[in-house]
Amino acid sequence: MAVNGRVITGFSQPYVALYSESGGVVSYSSGQILARGVNVDLSIDAADDNNFYADNIIAESATGMFGGGTATLTVDGLLTAAEKLILGLPAADGDGWTAYGDSASIPYCGLGFIVRYMSEGVTTYVPVVLTKVKFKMPNLSAATQEDEIDWQTQELEATIMRDDSSDHNWKYVGAGQATEAAAATLISTKLA
Repeated sequence: MAVNGRVITGFSQPYVALYSESGGVVSYSSGQILARGVNVDLSIDAADDNNFYADNIIAESATGMFGGGTATLTVDGLLTAAEKLILGLPAADGDGWTAYGDSASIPYCGLGFIVRYMSEGVTTYVPVVLTKVKFKMPNLSAATQEDEIDWQTQELEATIMRDDSSDHNWKYVGAGQATEAAAATLISTKLA
């Protein structure tokens, strides 16, 4: 049995799919790679613990429940198809222009990614799925190239919500896999 904890050593392969629900059954469609992953940060909002005091001490405590959150992803740059999917953009017109306007309707999505861990020299790849998110329109920041390439990334932000299943899930974490490919297959299957 391992005596050490797991240390996070990487993040990869953010994956998205359109979310839908019917009669409490959640399903996904149009799953695809979002971009190449650089960084992910989940900021979770939870209610405060509800403590009951008796005999001048905390006698009982109800732990605060998940109330939502924000996923901030840094990626190398959105793939065109993924950008259209997560932002609900219309198809490009005959001249190849995509309109960002009233015809855009940002949908609910499922978001998956892989977290790489190491424990006692053994690497595992853990698939993570956020069951229901809604992306915000991303900002754009670009700088001219000087003497050397200034590698520029893109930051995406999504609101994390509970899904519409009877258990109101907000996240799934799969078993650690020996390979990144195996973890990616689990995510694409979960978000299929």
